[in-house]
Amino acid sequence: MKDNGTPCIQDLVGLLNRIYPPRLAEEWDNVGLQVGDPGEKVQRALVALDPTLKTVEMAIKSGCQALITHHPLIFHPLKKIVPNSEVGRILFQAIQNRLALVVVHTNLDRARDGLNDWLARRLGLLNIKPLEVKKGDLLKLVVFVPIDFGEKVAEALYAGGAGQVGEYDQCSFRTSGKGTFRPGSGTSPFLGEIGRREWVEEIRLEVIVPREHLERVLGKLLQAHPYEEVAYDLIPLENTRQDLGLGRIGCLPGKMSLGQFGERTKELLEAPMIRLVGDNEQEIEKVAVCGGSGASLMGEAIRQGADLLVTGDLKYHEARSAESQGLAIIDAGHFHTEKWMVSNLVKRLQKEVDKRGYEITFTETAQEKDPFRTI
Repeated sequence: MKDNGTPCIQDLVGLLNRIYPPRLAEEWDNVGLQVGDPGEKVQRALVALDPTLKTVEMAIKSGCQALITHHPLIFHPLKKIVPNSEVGRILFQAIQNRLALVVVHTNLDRARDGLNDWLARRLGLLNIKPLEVKKGDLLKLVVFVPIDFGEKVAEALYAGGAGQVGEYDQCSFRTSGKGTFRPGSGTSPFLGEIGRREWVEEIRLEVIVPREHLERVLGKLLQAHPYEEVAYDLIPLENTRQDLGLGRIGCLPGKMSLGQFGERTKELLEAPMIRLVGDNEQEIEKVAVCGGSGASLMGEAIRQGADLLVTGDLKYHEARSAESQGLAIIDAGHFHTEKWMVSNLVKRLQKEVDKRGYEITFTETAQEKDPFRTI
């Protein structure tokens, strides 16, 4: 942090990275700080769906130092930045007014308490879980600790974010044994004497660590462990996480027809119109959702027994494919399935900065509209 605790752009980006890790983003995506000085102080930030000239001007007019958007302004390397191009005009405005542009895109889609969780909850789904999960996102940390320090080290690991298994926390496994070491010259051993082999009663402490918490967990470990040189192992796991992934799937409180749920979806998403694939009388109970463009998840929705997929940007041949396989589709549009990220992200970020003592105020843009119109 900068200047007597005043938060700066890098603090804001660091916070976003902790709750919506960039590694969750697609390889083609471009998330994080796109424009701005990481050391610039920040007191106000505007949250919007798109980094348009209007939202940039709104942020500047509101006295904001940062604009946080879902969709990136810069997707591909730029060959030139000139004010007579769309992207150039936006970049000129942001840079000249010292406005940072920060993006949370597909990392927000996949993360826990992210866009797809918000969409699923808005539609009233229960027992929500990720639709497409990712393997290899967990590590097992094994550390060897003197018996008398076992609980202190375990508590430090839990505080760093280790030991979470589903809805259970502070999970660990411990076995006892004897460790040996011989301190070399120039060391300051916690136990034993230089040049003499030492035998110590230790425990082998094992915990699960999500990759996004690894750096913090290791920091807590090294602070709490009494040894000068800490012996630990990091083992990659192929387990899937049930709190991260693309899309969500859940159940309605009770069965209803596709026509009924279509009307309800239109109302809840405040969409002027929706498109349906399937029979209006078709019975719906298990529902998959994916904000934005989620047709690629049709196969996974079918595999998991979904009656319906709610998404946007459905193409003709995708609709035919869903129809032939008995999967109902509600296409509520890209904008209306994603616009909910604005108000929800403002609430989440305000809660997080208040908890950390950062004096940043987040506001949501109120002027964004779907570029498509119905007649």
